[in-house]
Amino acid sequence: MDHSRITHNPAQCGGKACIRGMRIRVSDVLDLYAAGLSPDQILAELPDLEPDDLQAALSYAARELDHPVLVA
Repeated sequence: MDHSRITHNPAQCGGKACIRGMRIRVSDVLDLYAAGLSPDQILAELPDLEPDDLQAALSYAARELDHPVLVA
């Protein structure tokens, strides 16, 4: 997966993970998936995105959730 599609800029969107330096956050894409939109619908809703951006957002989210949690 091309992880370079996910960018972090402290001066943009509060440093949240964005797609290719745009003001479209990974969480925005995930919210649309959670609302039941299909990839085609998301691309119609956010026409600056490309299909690989959607896959990168899902891959990023899965990677971020897959980390150990230490409980004291």
